[in-house]
Amino acid sequence: MMPEQHSIRYGEHRIDFTIVRRDRTTLEIAVEPDASVVVAAPRDAQLAAIEEKVRKRAAWIQRQQRYFIQFLPRTPDRQYVAGETHLYLGRQYRLKIVPHIQATVKLVRGFIVVQTHRPERTEVTRELVEGWYRQRAHVKFLERLEVNLLRFPAPEDFRPRGLIVRQLRQRWGSMSPGSRLLLNRRLIEAPIDAIDYVITHELCHIAVPHHGAEFFELLGLVLPDWSMRKQRLERAMA
Repeated sequence: MMPEQHSIRYGEHRIDFTIVRRDRTTLEIAVEPDASVVVAAPRDAQLAAIEEKVRKRAAWIQRQQRYFIQFLPRTPDRQYVAGETHLYLGRQYRLKIVPHIQATVKLVRGFIVVQTHRPERTEVTRELVEGWYRQRAHVKFLERLEVNLLRFPAPEDFRPRGLIVRQLRQRWGSMSPGSRLLLNRRLIEAPIDAIDYVITHELCHIAVPHHGAEFFELLGLVLPDWSMRKQRLERAMA
């Protein structure tokens, strides 16, 4: 039986948790070192009962998460200076800044090469690199959208009405009620299989807007290894 992904509201916060059903008679909640919440539950436990147990332990869960989060790796703020590493499609590239009359950004043998007439101005380099990332995100996300639509028996039933790329703080993507797909610009830094997971996850919301059992049944059908892809995304982008 595949793990189930669910969430509850606790005040202004949302607690996401994974249910793993086993041959047991009691229900156990654990907060893992990566701050994820795992509920080991009997195979016949009702979702409402599990949610109620998580809600009762919510304050403890948040304390445990705060404890573990302090030890998680943090990507340092980028300075946009020569030699600094930046991610693109899951690979590390070093920044190379070249004085030039024309302003361009391109990948060249392990480097993100920035040609700029103001090589000493890091804010200029930042704007050029971010512009390049946004342009690559639009191109690559549209390409992967077409690939991932083919996972569905009737692809056109899951085609979004538009794609928006934007810098987001707390999520990788979302699907609006009007079926417009929103993807985080930072996702272009992730490996392709992780990008595919986010896109496929959001496409499933066109048919099932919530995160109940029906949603994960559909996601598991079209992307059986979604859980591993999700974990790789979280590791790569920590």
